[in-house]
Amino acid sequence: MIGKITSSRITLDNGYNFSRVINGGWQLSAEHCLKGQLDIDDAVKAFHMLRERGLTTFDCADIYTGVEEILGRFVNELRATGNYTHDMIQIHTKFVPDLNILDQVDFAYTEKVVDRSLMRMHRDCLDLVQFHWWDYDVPGMMETAFDLVKLKEKGKIRNIAMCNFDTPHLKMMIDAGIHVVSNQTQYSLFDRRPERALLEYSRQHDVYCFCYGALSGGFLAERWIGVKREDFEPETRSHVKYLQIIEDSMGWDGYQKLLLFLKDIADRHQVSISNVAVKYILDQPGVGAVMVGCRNSKHVEDNARLAEFDLTDEELQSIRGFISQYPTPEGEPFTLERTPGSRYRNIMKMNLNKA
Repeated sequence: MIGKITSSRITLDNGYNFSRVINGGWQLSAEHCLKGQLDIDDAVKAFHMLRERGLTTFDCADIYTGVEEILGRFVNELRATGNYTHDMIQIHTKFVPDLNILDQVDFAYTEKVVDRSLMRMHRDCLDLVQFHWWDYDVPGMMETAFDLVKLKEKGKIRNIAMCNFDTPHLKMMIDAGIHVVSNQTQYSLFDRRPERALLEYSRQHDVYCFCYGALSGGFLAERWIGVKREDFEPETRSHVKYLQIIEDSMGWDGYQKLLLFLKDIADRHQVSISNVAVKYILDQPGVGAVMVGCRNSKHVEDNARLAEFDLTDEELQSIRGFISQYPTPEGEPFTLERTPGSRYRNIMKMNLNKA
């Protein structure tokens, strides 16, 4: 892989350094919660706590309503200390043009969205922009990728990455000569679609896989042990999304068995089920980083614990053996989410940019 990788951080050949456990911002978006309200003050408090513990890298998106602005507030609070430098934290955002205007995207539109992200987050350069294209059948994807290259040349973007690209379309980018640092993809004990081809291709072509969904929207946690399917009610959009994944892999009964299996391993290390689930994904060949949600301060210590233990080879093999008993969703990563009529696609919101 390009650059230098350690157990906790990666340094690219251009000097860019970031955490392998990335603080995810999706749970802070206005669209995420189905019940209750977000405590933004506590979320920003969590950001400070995470940075102090060495988890300095944050993930957001232009379409996560309100999240770039929350990170902008965090940046301003760091500036107010008088010791702020740009590299004190790293912020990865996304460029996700709306489905209904894909055929109209041009350089002016792309630059406008990038400038908006810069303004929202009070940054003079975007550390890493992850490009997502909703429909491969709509022309303009490659031209738009090269527009991002132009914005990198103008100094507005430091690194270019992809988001939810399957193996064939990631290959198109690489073959076209675009320097792709990473590709964000969904990967968990339930959803192992990246293992079919994407992980190996990425390893061979120096692209880090940044994995989201490793905790499946919070399903991989002690609180769900013993809960019956009929008693479960979704609390977030992530619950709705990842429940589909569970149903198409282990089913609820298999999921309950997995929780108990992981609990046994977690207890040996005095960590949580979520720690074990994240560590397993982080240890897979081709994985550069894992996104872990940082919705509030009460989870900071648990997230920081990821740096304090390692799974043994025997434990990794035992987890692999357990999950191999069950199927995983079909096809390449994000193919089902792109397929018209698929129940995976039917829950997606594809027009949130409002640029």
